[in-house]
Amino acid sequence: MSEFHGSASRGPAPQPSRTPLPPTRAKGLRHRLAELRGPVPAKALDARALAALAANPGCRRRAILDGAGVDKARLADALGAPSGFGQSQFALTRGNAFEAKVKADGGAELLRLAHARLDPGAEAPESAAVPDLTAQGPEGRTARTALALREATHAGGWTLLDHPMLALDVAGSLAFLEPDAVVVHPDGSWSVVEIKSFPMLDGSADPAKVGAAARQAAVYVLALEEVAARLDPAPRVRHRVLLVCPKDFSNLPAGSAVDVRKQRAVTARQLARLTRIEEIADALPEGTCFAPDRDAEELTAAVAAVPAAYAPECLSACELAFHCRDRARSAGAVTRLGRPLRAELGGLATVEEVLAAARGEAGEADDPAVAALRRAAALRAEALREAGLRDEGLREDGLREGAPACR
Repeated sequence: MSEFHGSASRGPAPQPSRTPLPPTRAKGLRHRLAELRGPVPAKALDARALAALAANPGCRRRAILDGAGVDKARLADALGAPSGFGQSQFALTRGNAFEAKVKADGGAELLRLAHARLDPGAEAPESAAVPDLTAQGPEGRTARTALALREATHAGGWTLLDHPMLALDVAGSLAFLEPDAVVVHPDGSWSVVEIKSFPMLDGSADPAKVGAAARQAAVYVLALEEVAARLDPAPRVRHRVLLVCPKDFSNLPAGSAVDVRKQRAVTARQLARLTRIEEIADALPEGTCFAPDRDAEELTAAVAAVPAAYAPECLSACELAFHCRDRARSAGAVTRLGRPLRAELGGLATVEEVLAAARGEAGEADDPAVAALRRAAALRAEALREAGLRDEGLREDGLREGAPACR
């Protein structure tokens, strides 16, 4: 029953509720994320981070830190577990110089590669439009990019968008993404261009690096598809992206078409599985803050309040990997041994639980993981017994022959 001011009721005055309102109801999500980040500038969530997040969708810790724009490298330093993750300054400088060379003369060489590798049946790009994408803030640049894409689609011919800005909703938080380039073909279709500084030797590059570039490009393809879906008719976003790398050991650009349909499907599915940022933020204690200038003990408690899903693969994808690995080791978590093993163990989450199940001290016998562990333990014990009997026989033979006993 509602209480109204000025009521004639003579009952006792109602006591104010001591239960605080959920943070995301009392404040906007953006305000809540700013509180979690603290008084520091937000770190943009780029495609590289999104690809890594999609590869580990069960990690709520990374989801909330990336969603709030927390600089995880600075946070790791403040926690006393600095990580060497990231590109060196030399690699960044070399990459920027190579990208500038590829895009020189209005992107003539880049468009030539796009024509040769992606669309050889179209007319040669003798000239191309390069629209100005300058605007205020990421929202303004996103809107300007969408307008340029629409105009280029209707105009026909070749168009090169240099560092456009795309937006992608990730678990309720908007991420602004900046691909190296997007090419609009004469038929109105769109292609993503990835420019990397690792070499392409004899027409092929390191498969691991190409795979990482494909996962990153798949994120851009997803974001472009959202822009295309708002147009009528919707332009086609090509699933073959152009990868441009230095040729052999020179600084000359070479291009290769990379099909990212598989990476796009996996990334879309994994991003859809992410718990929404609001749910993670609501579960945190009031006053939680990840600002790197906080006390180390307070920061450790704040980070520990968000569940993580550490795996060895995190070492090459996340700045907090060393901190999470130390915590996983101290907790005896089996995740530190790899995701495939963790999946085989079912509900057994720690090394102690695994050993107890193998010894028959815990676990249900009809559990496939427990049964497999006990069978493995029995085989190990049998092998050790046979090895012990064999060693005993060797010692007896040596004594009979007058040889010294084996130790």
